[in-house]
Amino acid sequence: MGELVNSVEKKTDPFVPEWAATHPAWARLEDQLGWYDRKSTHCQSWYKGLKFVQISLAVLIPVLSHLDPACAKWATSIAGAMIAVLEGVQHMNQYSTLWVTYRATAERLKHEKFLFLSAAGPYKGQTEAERLIALAERVEEHVSTEHANWFNETRRAAAVQKKEGA
Repeated sequence: MGELVNSVEKKTDPFVPEWAATHPAWARLEDQLGWYDRKSTHCQSWYKGLKFVQISLAVLIPVLSHLDPACAKWATSIAGAMIAVLEGVQHMNQYSTLWVTYRATAERLKHEKFLFLSAAGPYKGQTEAERLIALAERVEEHVSTEHANWFNETRRAAAVQKKEGA
């Protein structure tokens, strides 16, 4: 925990009051906001990269068909198989879904951060201690909700795959 607080203390955000910057609730908010932001960017990059390669291979298939017939048969078959493998990887890892889900959670955490710093919304009229307690509860609520949604979606997807395999 000391590492989180120390990393927060080193930041020089002029809008974060000292009484909040050194509190575990603020450290948790910053930690989770960073995690969801990084994971969203990671999933977006993978999704777009996989799709770019798939589209490129699909566009190449008609071009490859003009090769020598023996070569064309293998080249187009390999391109088609690679498209299927890449789609399988995307489906298995759910990059598209996770990109959107993680981005939505990061944006909710950003929203929470600015409400807290502005003493607005649920933080309006609260003391510093009350605001920090509310921040801790609300951050955990956002993270727990996202985790529960992820768990339910994973379980649902596994059930569908099991049903399809049976």
